[in-house]
Amino acid sequence: MSAVIEVQHLNKSFGDLVAVEDVSFTVEEGEIFGIVGPRGSGKTTIVECLEGLRAHDSGSIQVLGRDPRQERAEVTRRIADRLQDGRLPDRLAVAEALTLYGSFYRDPADWRELMAALGLTTSSRTREGAGTSSSRHRLSVAFADVGRPQVAVLDGLTTGQDPRSRRETWAAVESVRASGVTILLVTPFRAEAEQLCDRVALMDRGRLTVTGPPAR
Repeated sequence: MSAVIEVQHLNKSFGDLVAVEDVSFTVEEGEIFGIVGPRGSGKTTIVECLEGLRAHDSGSIQVLGRDPRQERAEVTRRIADRLQDGRLPDRLAVAEALTLYGSFYRDPADWRELMAALGLTTSSRTREGAGTSSSRHRLSVAFADVGRPQVAVLDGLTTGQDPRSRRETWAAVESVRASGVTILLVTPFRAEAEQLCDRVALMDRGRLTVTGPPAR
């Protein structure tokens, strides 16, 4: 396997606050790689730098062989994200939103087939706020996958879910990986990392403490 994400000696500060300090890791093609740690440990800052949303102070980042800050448009076409607390406009129907999101990509997936595979209703009138917490979270996976990305970034995917809904969302994530997508999963939940991830990077107060299989 080849690395699709390479992070070397990444540093990012906000004034006197050191958010990320000397973090290095790689994500291999086809795996589910987890960034795991409590709130405030630097997980989302790393993701924002990976996606070119935020400039890092020093170090290097390569996503699919490209610098996400210098070549953001090309990287954006190849990755999909579900950032923490991301939501659709309240009045936008799911079908409308999926069609719109798909139009941003060169070869979008058929959103009806995608929703069916995730066990979701294909009614064109359905809105994001309708249904259970589980269906809304699985719907966010559909948005991450509609552009046929090479990499999907899922941040805080099951926050607020009950155990049953969380298991249903995990199954949706595994189905996305089975389609050939490399997944970067950002989570504070140990059980989620153990269930889904091939490897994890454990973060604590901005530093990476260990990288390896969940059992380690």
